[in-house]
Amino acid sequence: MPTLLDLERQMRRTLSKSRLRFTAPPYCSSIQLALFDPAVLEGPIPHEEAQAIVAEPAYWSFCWASGQVLAAFILENPERVKGKVVADIGCGSGVVAIAASMAGAREVWACDIDDDALRAAQVNAQQNNVTLQYTKQLCDIPSRLEVIAAADVLYDRDNYHLLDQWCSAADTVLLADSRMKQIPSKQFTRLDTFEARTWPNLNEFEDFNKVRIYCSP
Repeated sequence: MPTLLDLERQMRRTLSKSRLRFTAPPYCSSIQLALFDPAVLEGPIPHEEAQAIVAEPAYWSFCWASGQVLAAFILENPERVKGKVVADIGCGSGVVAIAASMAGAREVWACDIDDDALRAAQVNAQQNNVTLQYTKQLCDIPSRLEVIAAADVLYDRDNYHLLDQWCSAADTVLLADSRMKQIPSKQFTRLDTFEARTWPNLNEFEDFNKVRIYCSP
């Protein structure tokens, strides 16, 4: 089982002064996550380290606005996942998967192609006393999926084709996105829009603080 120190060692491959601490994101404060501690930054990041961070970003060390909103939505609407098999695609810190488990899902899979993200999800699941399953590929999940959840996966146009695939793979797909005002699939309906910010705060453009929740069917 990976530990917080293991995650910090991984981060220090790109940012030598990295430190993580367990903190509760403000929009889903019932969940504790091991996230980047900005207090370690005493000045500008050296150019070489900044380049390495861009090339190999530790997405899992931040709780992005869409992930927080989707986690909060699931916790506030537990009937959407209760007793069901759920997959969190591009899980990052695992916040959505953890929320699904806390909301009573029967089986929850954290799915991410980044090994470090899967390790972070394990550490965070243990911190929150929930049990998750882990995989790098959706096709490796043996159970019939009832719910697929995904936050901020549409930043790359190459991912658009996945939407219809997910609708075929699961009974319901829940999406949260802060960058797209319209989903490139006719199978989705917008449920609501929320204001949220990435934690720790990255001072992103205001447009990225509006998170839209979509559902199919």
